[in-house]
Parts: sequence; C-alpha cells; structure tokens
Amino acid sequence: MSAQTFTTTEAKMSHHDLLKDRVAIITGSGRGIGLSIAKKLAGAGATAVITDISQEFADSGVKEITNMGLKAVPLVCNVTDSASIEKMTEDIINKLGKIDILVNNAGITRDTLLMRMKIEDWNAVIETNLTSVFKVTQSVVKHMSKANFGRIVNIASVIGMHGNFGQANYAAAKAGVIALTKTIAKEYASKEITCNAIAPGFIDTAMTQKLKPEIKDKYLEYIPLKRFGQPEDVAEAAFYFCTGGSYVTGQVIVVDGGMFM
Repeated sequence: MSAQTFTTTEAKMSHHDLLKDRVAIITGSGRGIGLSIAKKLAGAGATAVITDISQEFADSGVKEITNMGLKAVPLVCNVTDSASIEKMTEDIINKLGKIDILVNNAGITRDTLLMRMKIEDWNAVIETNLTSVFKVTQSVVKHMSKANFGRIVNIASVIGMHGNFGQANYAAAKAGVIALTKTIAKEYASKEITCNAIAPGFIDTAMTQKLKPEIKDKYLEYIPLKRFGQPEDVAEAAFYFCTGGSYVTGQVIVVDGGMFM
C-alpha cells in the first residue's frame, strides 16, 4: 500500500469522528445550502438539528440525513420570532443536553430597485437575514459560554461586500451579518467560541434556478471558474470552520469561483 493510499484512507476514517458527540443547529436547513451543511456535519459524527419554518421541510431534511445512516432531528423554528427561537433552544438543551455548533443560514430575498422597494420588503429581509442572526446567536451563545466551547458560522453573501442592483435590502442585511460576525468573534473569543462567516457567490439552488437563462449566462461571464457553485462548496467552508479552524475567528471566506477578486 502506498503512503498516499494510506493517508487518504486514514483521513476518511478520522473524518467520521471529527464531530463525534457534537450537536449542531443549522437554521433553514430543510433544503439547499443549509441541508448540504447539515449533511456534511452529520457525516463527521455530529447530530444535525434541522430547523425550518415548516414541519414538512424539517422532516424531509431529516429523512435525507437519516437515510444516509447519520444522526438528525427536526425542529420547526421561525427565526423572526423570539418565542419560537427560545423554544427551539430549550428543546435542544432538553433533548440533547448541549449546543456546540450554530450555523445561521436561514434567509430570503425580496428583490426590486430601490425606488420601487416597499418598506415591507426592506423590513422582511432585514428581519429574516440579519436580525435573526442576532436573535438566534443570543439565545444559543449563553449555553456555549457555560461550556467554554462553540463554533458559530454565519452565511453572508458576496452581495454584502459589493452590493447589487435590485438588492438594497439583501446587500444591507448581509453586510450587517459580516460586521455582526466580527463583533461576536471579539466578544466571545475568551470563551473558546469562534465566529466566522461564509460569503457565497452564485450557488446553484432553488433560489437561483428561477433566473432566466440569459441572466445566468451573463453571470457566468464574470466567474473565472466558468461554473456556478454547488451547495456542497459552501458546506466545505462551513466544515472547515467547525472542525479545523480553532485559531481562526472573525473571518469571511468567499466562495464565489473567483467572481470578485
């Protein structure tokens, strides 16, 4: 057996135990990027808590993971509702005893040009994509503090770093997530809690599949790797922050195929 074969096999074996006995909450994880992250963490031994706004999405996400022989539990949570968040946190502590990892992934879009944007569209996106990150983190981090351990990963966006036509609300929310990430990282470093963000570019999900082919082609022109990312590409970055990045905090990894550099 060559040394190369040995190390690859060894890496695969140890991979399954990297997050053994860890409990990971991933918000909005019934499908898309959230579900990919949940699968990746569960594949390393974590119990993935699949939270979504609908029982149907939460259950279908759990089913996909348990069908792979991995551990997952469903929980319905509306991340814009404080009572719902508190109930989710309490349920997890009661059932699983602790929370080691939090991935703030839930998000929506309400795209339109600034002049046409209704205040309801602004508020809905800020509430779901930014305020929820504050609320869920505040609810969970007190338990991480007691345990002197935690890994928090926030899903931002390249739009939060560069802006975009028709996405004033989304850009502002995601820029806020990046600033919030750095503040959480500073406040909780002494408790061995890291907080980092991922800024995905154009990822192939239900949200982006609705775009017209000509718009997709236009985006492809700007991506040096000449393809859209997959949810698994974002999951890889989250996995790094949850397993290997113990001396990395307050950082933003851009996963965009080189679109902005």
